[in-house]
Amino acid sequence: MSGGTMNDPGTKETCRCRRGLYDDSRKGNVLSSSSSRVSASSVPPTARSEGEILTSSNLKSFTFNELRTATRNFRPDSVLGEGGFGSVFKGWIDEHTLAATKPGTGITIAVKKLNQEGFQGHKEWLAEVNYLSQLSHPNLVKLIGYCLEDEQRLLVYEFMSRGSLENHLFRRSSYYQPLSWNLRMKVALGAAKGLAFLHSSKAKVIYRDFKTSNVLLDSNYNAKLSDFGLAKDGPTGDKSHVSTRVMGTYGYAAPEYLATGHLTAKSDVYSFGVVLLEMLTGRRAIDKNRPTGEYKLVEWAKPHLTSKRKIISILDSKLGAQYSLEGAQKIANLAERCLSMETKHRPTMDQVVVALEQLQHGKDAERNPKTEQNSSYQRPTMPRWRSWEDGE
Repeated sequence: MSGGTMNDPGTKETCRCRRGLYDDSRKGNVLSSSSSRVSASSVPPTARSEGEILTSSNLKSFTFNELRTATRNFRPDSVLGEGGFGSVFKGWIDEHTLAATKPGTGITIAVKKLNQEGFQGHKEWLAEVNYLSQLSHPNLVKLIGYCLEDEQRLLVYEFMSRGSLENHLFRRSSYYQPLSWNLRMKVALGAAKGLAFLHSSKAKVIYRDFKTSNVLLDSNYNAKLSDFGLAKDGPTGDKSHVSTRVMGTYGYAAPEYLATGHLTAKSDVYSFGVVLLEMLTGRRAIDKNRPTGEYKLVEWAKPHLTSKRKIISILDSKLGAQYSLEGAQKIANLAERCLSMETKHRPTMDQVVVALEQLQHGKDAERNPKTEQNSSYQRPTMPRWRSWEDGE
């Protein structure tokens, strides 16, 4: 894979690994929307220097001691998760002054601390500040501030009390209950709106690392995109793509991007299709614990997406009879379109949003009356099909 490196979630290799803002979640408050933001229309058309990024942002510049106080000295029991960037800690600050407060008082925050021996560094840290200091949208995580002090690099975010979509789909825990069909559709729509905004004329940003661990959920299961370390400005003028090193997460990256390094908004659409499949099937994009032929979700699932009978056979068993067959088929068809090998056949994210909104507001969002009336209804299974717990 020339031109860059990818993270394979099915192994312990961590070359330029990309994990979500935090992989675990504990009950807590969500930051209010009172923090100041710059509107997306103010995004400058050209690249900015580090000084310009930091001085022009409306972010709080924290000292390292302030964040050490806010997180109780980065205590191990404050860790929300870990990734390639480093560890993410739970902390508390005053809602108005943003000063560090005692645990349990003020508002809860998530503090991401760069691991100086990790695979990600200052460039990704600065990219995160650059994009999230300028872009404001209900489906993007809020960046409150940063710390740049000596060798220390930290980022301070709103706390997302439900954690990542990845945890709810794949983690076995009493806290992470399986998401219902309606909640999965709500999360899919919120994430789609976030991507559509990034692709809009106001932002013109390619996310490049859309996956379940980067979709965070607040207390009401509203989805917000996090981790903009790999985001890139979209093509300008008459250019059709951005040429860049191949980076991201194995299993989610679009085939044409892997082959050529040509990045477009349709690359994000492909990644969205992979996540839709994960939400439909309850299976990871890459799972080496699966039998031969089922290791790569897209290759295994795509042949099933055009037949109603086959679609039912691959749906997550945790969904039971919560969905209508027509609704499931429409989502499967949408996923298939997003995963088209030809970029011109993939929908735009605006079109994806419209499709998901129509599904939610239409009759297909309702449960199948026949399955509700028949309490003994059992979904047909394929001979070698296993639920997601079996491969953990």
